[in-house]
Amino acid sequence: MELNTIKPTDGAKRARRRVGRGIGSGFGKTAGRGHKGQKSRTGGYHKVGFEGGQMPLQRRLPKRGFKSASLKFNAEITLADLERLGAAEVDMLALKQAGLVREIAKVVKVIKTGELTRAVKLTGIGATAGAKAAIEAAGGSLA
Repeated sequence: MELNTIKPTDGAKRARRRVGRGIGSGFGKTAGRGHKGQKSRTGGYHKVGFEGGQMPLQRRLPKRGFKSASLKFNAEITLADLERLGAAEVDMLALKQAGLVREIAKVVKVIKTGELTRAVKLTGIGATAGAKAAIEAAGGSLA
């Protein structure tokens, strides 16, 4: 194979549609635009969502909901995750290195899902009331 012999496979490149080039092309005269009307004119079109003056759908429906941009910096782990991690002392860096939370996480909270049997000392990590009780029952602590 040489560089000067390389070409795309058959059918990979389709020819550009050439409109207004005579009756035999299939796109002559009106060039596929039909007869009359706004869409047939040069520069004649409407903005996205325009419904001919009728109140558009995006304005008929009520505004609803809000999603905070800061949610991506929050993360949560379970008691089962802590059990699997098997470390006596756990902080944010340990969780990131273990791949339990994303690198951009700034706030981590432990939730009460699963069971914890070993004593774990948490540093700089929050916990729900149920998770805190479970950690302390297992002999661990939160700092």
